Amino acid sequence: MWWTATGLVRWTLIGAFVGASMLLAKRRLSHWLPGLTRPALERRPVSRAEDIAIYAEHGPGWWTSRRYLVRGLQALVRPRMKWFGRMAGPWSGQRVLDLGCGGGFMAETIATAGADVIGVDPALPAIEAARDHAAERQLKISYEVGRAEAIPLSDASVDRVVCVDVFEHVDDLRQCCREIARVLKPGGLLLFDTVNRTALARWIIIGLYERILRVAPRGTHDPAKLIRPAELCHYLESAGLTCGRLAGLGPLGFNWRGDPVFSRWPVLAMNYMGTARRTR
Repeated sequence: MWWTATGLVRWTLIGAFVGASMLLAKRRLSHWLPGLTRPALERRPVSRAEDIAIYAEHGPGWWTSRRYLVRGLQALVRPRMKWFGRMAGPWSGQRVLDLGCGGGFMAETIATAGADVIGVDPALPAIEAARDHAAERQLKISYEVGRAEAIPLSDASVDRVVCVDVFEHVDDLRQCCREIARVLKPGGLLLFDTVNRTALARWIIIGLYERILRVAPRGTHDPAKLIRPAELCHYLESAGLTCGRLAGLGPLGFNWRGDPVFSRWPVLAMNYMGTARRTR
């Protein structure tokens, strides 16, 4: 819990990171306003084609790129897997869909844990990179090009769906949730993470990462598509899933290379992870 010695240290580091981010943003961004709101962050909606193009650009060098964005995606795998494993139990023998798999960071980690993995992503260059890398490692992962709103799998065909860094990019969140419920077997489990629609999340992910540090290209995240936990649970439950536990996820600091280090947060103010089970 957050009040233990370890939790207190973690929360202190998180507070220091966020505080430094706010100070940096205040100095570097014009027209700063109290309350962490700023009109310049409200941009035109990002089209689906532009969104896919951003991720497709990194496809050919997904496993070899030194780009900060790609290294950041790799850094997220460990904390995600640690919490997902705690919520779901062993992966061995499970048929798992990695929805929005990109170049395969999560898919390969799940496959090495013993699962039968299917990866689906709309960006063909990322899928090609994922296939090549899995072949090099002799991992039997099936990769398909497809959208979250039209998953190319049959009904009730997977035990688990892993959906990370996806909900905040889809065009039709309601349809995406319906598709996830459709492909899950009765009793099947969804494991996800996404970005909360808060001032803090907008400032760190869009203001700091995209505009100041340029970790990700501008337009990677559309602030209008960020979603609050209650809203997401509503869509999931409408699709026939029962929401379970939620947990915060966010940057804890940086390693010696300057890469972000992510960990559990005691609040859901930035990224949050969750589970949902198909009940009907």
